[in-house]
Amino acid sequence: MNTEITPTQHSVEGLPAPEDTRSQRGVVIGLVVGGIVFVALTVAAIVFLLQESTDTARFRDIFIIFMALESIVIGAALVILLIQLARLINLLQNEIKPIMDSTNETVSTLRGTAQFLSDNLVEPVVKLNEYLAGLGQLIRLVRPKKE
Repeated sequence: MNTEITPTQHSVEGLPAPEDTRSQRGVVIGLVVGGIVFVALTVAAIVFLLQESTDTARFRDIFIIFMALESIVIGAALVILLIQLARLINLLQNEIKPIMDSTNETVSTLRGTAQFLSDNLVEPVVKLNEYLAGLGQLIRLVRPKKE
């Protein structure tokens, strides 16, 4: 039996669909561009605020801007975390749960098969061995010993 995979055969199980790959690539590109814009705006704000003489109000303004930007980044991270959590829950409900149900069904079938074999095959063989052992002991008792 030839089990080689020819170049025309493809195993696509476990691989994401092309649409999923494109959308994930688009999300990554969007995040990279957003990060670059964020860094550029931060650098521009720092340069702009530090041009003239520095005073306490200017440091306060810079600190407030950084705190606002930090809260935006934390909010975006929380949104991404929630999206990933939703995807994980979806994966557990739609892919892992059916696998677990199928596994439980298989284990139940194996348990029934083992019980059936025990009742119909193992018990008669054990009883036969008991009878044969008793018969062997009876023959040893009745048969005279050779001396």
